[in-house]
Amino acid sequence: MKENVTIREMTMEDFEEVHELWMQIHGFGIRSMDDSKEGVERFIRRNPSTSMVAVLEGKIIGAILCGHDGRRGCLYHVCVHENYRKHGIGQKMVKACLEALKKEHICKVNLIAFRKNEVGNRFWQGMGWTFREDVNYYECVLDENNVTTYNP
Repeated sequence: MKENVTIREMTMEDFEEVHELWMQIHGFGIRSMDDSKEGVERFIRRNPSTSMVAVLEGKIIGAILCGHDGRRGCLYHVCVHENYRKHGIGQKMVKACLEALKKEHICKVNLIAFRKNEVGNRFWQGMGWTFREDVNYYECVLDENNVTTYNP
């Protein structure tokens, strides 16, 4: 299967299918504003060549929002449809994102994996990413209408 999967840049034409994929992932958190069509469009416009989708037989089965601020890269919403996991698709998408970031002269990439996300944490550990115990993560919500809902 891995050989038949195409990894390519995500475009706004992919939004509906990517959003549908997000909604199928167990435990996936969707933010009402950031993950809306308008929010993703802002992100893609700012980072037009770094987000990726995995396509099999014309259907999107994986996606990563990837961007940078000119200094650090960040991966968001890394997902592969549950029926297509364990075939190296996530690894191929991550590699494509990292290559895109290197072309933009980005030298370091961060991501957040929730502690309860056992599948995701095993994936990142298996990819050789470094778990940081020396930092604290803080956030400040600027718009309380931007709420997160989690898929069952």
